[in-house]
Amino acid sequence: MSWSTFWTIIWVVDTLLVAAAIITVLRRPREPRAMLAWILALLFLPFLGLILFMLMGDPRITRTRKRRYKRRQKLHVTLRHQVECLERYHGHLTSNEPPPANTSDLINLTTRISGRGPTRGNEVSIYHEDEQNFNAIMAAIEKATDHVHLEYYIFQPDETGSVLRDLLVHKVSEGVQVRLLVDYIGTWNWPRSFKRSFRDGGVKLGFFLPVVPWRGRWRVNLRNHRKILIVDGAVGFTGSQNIGDEYRGRLAKYGPWRDTHMKIEGPAVHQLQEIFAEDWYYTTREDLTDNKYFPKLNRVGSQTIQVVASGPDSEIHIMHHLLLSAVAGARKSIAVLTPYFAPDTAMILALQSAAYRGVRVQLLIPNCSNHWVTLWAGRSFYYELSQAGVEIYEYDLALLHSKVVVIDNSWGMVGSANMDQRSFRINFEVTTLLFNEALAEDLQRDFDNLLAKARRMELTGHRDWSFRQSLILGIARLASPLL
Repeated sequence: MSWSTFWTIIWVVDTLLVAAAIITVLRRPREPRAMLAWILALLFLPFLGLILFMLMGDPRITRTRKRRYKRRQKLHVTLRHQVECLERYHGHLTSNEPPPANTSDLINLTTRISGRGPTRGNEVSIYHEDEQNFNAIMAAIEKATDHVHLEYYIFQPDETGSVLRDLLVHKVSEGVQVRLLVDYIGTWNWPRSFKRSFRDGGVKLGFFLPVVPWRGRWRVNLRNHRKILIVDGAVGFTGSQNIGDEYRGRLAKYGPWRDTHMKIEGPAVHQLQEIFAEDWYYTTREDLTDNKYFPKLNRVGSQTIQVVASGPDSEIHIMHHLLLSAVAGARKSIAVLTPYFAPDTAMILALQSAAYRGVRVQLLIPNCSNHWVTLWAGRSFYYELSQAGVEIYEYDLALLHSKVVVIDNSWGMVGSANMDQRSFRINFEVTTLLFNEALAEDLQRDFDNLLAKARRMELTGHRDWSFRQSLILGIARLASPLL
């Protein structure tokens, strides 16, 4: 076979596959910008566009192979039944106390689309310092007597990861059950020895959505971005902090690092446990429906919170609805702290509309990032937002990795979700809504302290950027539907 014949065959095959991919895009409607971006990539990036589509093209996942679906539905029903029984047993969980001001509509929406309502009687501790949070996690695990469940996007095989691994192995030797669920892509750099050390130590290990091309598992973009820890079904941790030296500000490459994480005690821990149990079952097929994982919990505090899970396994874009509803419901102020800002048109319009209504909208973003395309994609929206009155600040003293929203200084949300399209539609995320003024004031106070050290972006038009920067802005914005 001549080279010309070989390349002709390759081009014909590529053309047929591209046509099939475009048909797939058209038959699975989503946001027009994202559809158009994929079609253009397929047409104008020969071979590369097709490879990218095979790896990242479908933003949805269905946990619906018949046997798995039936077992997962059974698990879900069982867990919901247990939680409902607990709610009836503890009347304070579903008491008739009025919801915080201006949040009843949001609570109704979130409960309807997520399937999990708010719980009362919780005690929440917020950590703004990474070392403080890591020490609290270690202390909670040391006190475990029955089980420890961990779910992380990134768990680095470095000093921090090794210290936590050693503690988990030690707890297994004391008779504690330990399950660790990590994302396959987020832990791609694990050496075999590190993986083996968990299993040899008795830790049950699961890798979420492994990429195994020879088994038809191509997708690399549907990632489990959640950060969850549950100890004995009674104490939970969640927020934005992964496990690794950089997340404790110990790597010179990134410098100081800042996350917002929480310790939760009370009924809401059952919601975290349920999320973990569903993800663990999907990954390992082990059912965690034993009552010991959902012990009876007494009122610990007076705080009302709601744990919301979102991801591409739902036809509803839960995080997108949640954020849009929160912004639309604001009356006085909106404070947004996010490391990655690549919103869609709907979110831009919502923020602009809030500013035009007279709501003070403040957006805080780090000006150093480990994802530069997302940073510049966000910057491409600065001018149109600032023209509407949105205050935009960039922070350069640390890499801000917190994902925080505070509304009217009366309630807030903390979690793993960024304000970008990956968190809206592609990643598995978990967010906690804090319907408590004291907690909201804590978040707002920390936000204001960071804002005082940040630089406000005063923009008047395209001339604010150099020729090179304006090109980068345009390219990054063009790619934003795919981020």
